[in-house]
Amino acid sequence: MSGSASPRPAAHHARELVGAEPAIEDMVPALSLLGEKLVRLLPAALARVSGGDPPQVRIGMPIDCRLAAIQGEIETYAAHSLLAMGPQGLPLLTTMEAPVVLRLLDRAFGGRGMVPDPLPDTLPLSAELLLARLDEAICGALGSALGGGEAHRLRPLRRDTSLRQLDPFDKRTDLLQIALDVEEGGAEAWSFALAFPQPTLTAMLATPPRARAMRAGDRAGPADEPFATLPLTVTAVLVDITLGFSRVASLRPGDVLPVPLARAVPLQVDGRTIATGTVGEVDDRVAVQIQHAF
Repeated sequence: MSGSASPRPAAHHARELVGAEPAIEDMVPALSLLGEKLVRLLPAALARVSGGDPPQVRIGMPIDCRLAAIQGEIETYAAHSLLAMGPQGLPLLTTMEAPVVLRLLDRAFGGRGMVPDPLPDTLPLSAELLLARLDEAICGALGSALGGGEAHRLRPLRRDTSLRQLDPFDKRTDLLQIALDVEEGGAEAWSFALAFPQPTLTAMLATPPRARAMRAGDRAGPADEPFATLPLTVTAVLVDITLGFSRVASLRPGDVLPVPLARAVPLQVDGRTIATGTVGEVDDRVAVQIQHAF
């Protein structure tokens, strides 16, 4: 028979079969767990920089965004550091606003953490030296949280007060950003943010940590007494935002604060994330449908 055969339709395969990159919202639970490890490791690393006692570190919810959103949230200017992970040099970004840097710098020279008014146009050289030490502390703590080894070794690449000049990665890249608040005794709290591009997150979270083997025995489990009826307070964190002190001090009735809503709402017990879910409604009541449980 003559004639041409009709074109074969393109095959469609499930993401699980072909190993395609997961969606950015699918990485929120794993990044939340990584953040909890980082919170435990970072205080000792920061104490080595300041020479004082280990501070208390708190971490917010991962928020999906892009570079333009990070730039839009900065009130003045900021120190942006591009870090690289592993032999491939996978990028991630740290951001610390200029007033925070200058406050830490003043304290490093024996001051009370005063911020000059007006702000200088550029950060002084001494601030660059302080930021270099902070970058090393963050790299060390994050590398340890990831499990160590050459594949997870992080190093600083370059720094700039302009995201446009730094050009850390494609501005269209999907990111997950987490904010960390640092509280030191007798001093004003300060904060910084970490932003992870989707390809970097995929590599970071590709190999889940190995679970420890359960021991055989007659120990009571969570469904057995005396644990079964033990009350626990479970908190659903719908909104977690970081505002500069000047913005908080200027709040007035009628002000509108735009708040980023995470696609995956974490459920926490005693500050530790035990599950994530999405917000919905059941019988005219707000409800959370569990998507991931740990």
